[in-house]
Amino acid sequence: MFAASACSPKSGAQGNERLTVSKVAIRVDASIAIGTGHVMRCLTLARALADQGADVHFISKDHAGNLNAYVRAAGFPVLEIHAEGGAAAVSPADPPHAGWLGGTWEADAGQTASHVAALGIDLLVVDHYALDARWEAGVGIVPERIVVVDDLADRAHSCAMIVDANLGRRPTDYAAVARPGTVVLAGAEYALLRAEFAAARESSLVRREDSSLRRILVAMGGVDAFNATTRVLDALDASTLPDTCSVTIVLGSRAPWLDAVRKAAAGMRGSAEVLVDVTDMAELMASSDLAIGGAGVTAWERCCLGLPTLIVTIAENQVAGAKALADAGAAGLVGGVEDVVSRLGALVEDAARPGALAAMSRAASAVTDGKGVDRVVAHIQGLCRAG
Repeated sequence: MFAASACSPKSGAQGNERLTVSKVAIRVDASIAIGTGHVMRCLTLARALADQGADVHFISKDHAGNLNAYVRAAGFPVLEIHAEGGAAAVSPADPPHAGWLGGTWEADAGQTASHVAALGIDLLVVDHYALDARWEAGVGIVPERIVVVDDLADRAHSCAMIVDANLGRRPTDYAAVARPGTVVLAGAEYALLRAEFAAARESSLVRREDSSLRRILVAMGGVDAFNATTRVLDALDASTLPDTCSVTIVLGSRAPWLDAVRKAAAGMRGSAEVLVDVTDMAELMASSDLAIGGAGVTAWERCCLGLPTLIVTIAENQVAGAKALADAGAAGLVGGVEDVVSRLGALVEDAARPGALAAMSRAASAVTDGKGVDRVVAHIQGLCRAG
């Protein structure tokens, strides 16, 4: 169910209604450590806000592995914040992921505030596990015009709205860390998915009514800093998977293990291809029978299309979400990267049993319908009217 909201908008964007803000900034980073998922879901929100008439800018650090050029190529200006040299000292008061920031929150807030003031920003979206209420209070925007995108509920916030699309997440999970009156949009119905996933949903679900295991999609994230992909390929090659089953591997061009993955794919006994920086992920997912991937943003893309999945958690913050999907029957849980070799083969064999893929597909498709971004934008419209 939707979280309670003072705005109480309908479940989609309000026809031709335009936002009452002219300039939006999105503070988000990508890096080798952070991965690419935060930026990708923010791009989805940025496109939807731009469609409603907003002028959207990104504010991002120049970390190694950043996607700043990619965001610019997508049509959005990026104002860069320079990462400080060396690791900043982390205090007990800092969020658990403070090390991801590449500097102090005070310096980050100062640079962000300068960009906000120069642009005349009147709505700020922040998607960053390392930033909390202290930063939000220091960027020159009143809390009523700050929207936080989160997954963890592990740090304080001073904002008007929090979006957390985790399966099973409840608004009350933020009661101890959000200020009174904060609107919390909780649950997978608010997953920020690109429009092509909702568009491909119906045809993808139809083809799964009588599915068998012919094509596997391996997508461990755009970066895959721990090289989980190579372990997955080695495990598949050692399994009883028939040679007639093809494997498609997706990675980003900045993945540090890309050459190793290509070598592993070339040595597999069956057909395997490596695709880089794909632009047709919805089509690839819709045409696959089973995915092997993480529990990040792409988990909701797979659910939207009813794509059965075996999940490898590549970070501690993915464990709870992966378990929720497994408990719902929407995925099989491999475990961490260290569990791939010992567990993946048997789980693939289980998925190949008659009816197993169809059952997992039905459970996955019930998690989200791919229209979360419309719901989030509708709530932002209500926020803007109220403010």
